[in-house]
Amino acid sequence: MEIKNSVAVVTGGNRGLGRHFVTQLIERGAKVYAAARVPESVDVPGAVPLRLDITDPESVATAARVAADATLLVNNAGISTHTPLLGGDFDRIRLEMETHYFGPLTVTRAFAPIIEANGGGAVVNVLSVLSWLHVPDHGAYSAGKAAGWAMTHAVRGQLAPKGITVTGLHVGYMDTDMASSVAPEQKTDPALVAAATLDAVASGAPEVLADDLTRTVKQSLSAPATT
Repeated sequence: MEIKNSVAVVTGGNRGLGRHFVTQLIERGAKVYAAARVPESVDVPGAVPLRLDITDPESVATAARVAADATLLVNNAGISTHTPLLGGDFDRIRLEMETHYFGPLTVTRAFAPIIEANGGGAVVNVLSVLSWLHVPDHGAYSAGKAAGWAMTHAVRGQLAPKGITVTGLHVGYMDTDMASSVAPEQKTDPALVAAATLDAVASGAPEVLADDLTRTVKQSLSAPATT
């Protein structure tokens, strides 16, 4: 799709990777709704703050009514509770699934008819290398992102006939608040990730593998399971 003159909604658009998406979309000529639970925290010049809690269906419905001119949806909002599946707090596990699967699905269901009515466009789902690499101490996060990956593939087939492409972004650690405890040499510049993803959206690519770790893990998916 053409980024210039598109109308984008970026969830989690107030910080981290989402803020880079908002900034770069504006630089590429898009109108951008920067969605956040606290819209007052949006500080990118030219962005339109939009109140949105992706885990609250009423909030999603209200945001969809406001951003009724949308042609591009970036499902970026995320959390990491560092919760294992066995012995971990079940409410935290549910929150991860709400944030990384049910939330993006709810937002996509709300905005897909809008994007179709506006002539088609695109959806981006921010996933993770942990969609495939399942670390025990991050079991809840991995489960949520794996579900998000499956959802990305399923809705791609449903949305294609409606003129809507779906791009899945997989990436490891980025230099954002969420990965503040990770060594700098292990982190990717989120500005580069955002730029590569928007290039992929413009070309209609279905997937972005944003770093060497992600590309290596993706290649290993067909390898025999180990104990």
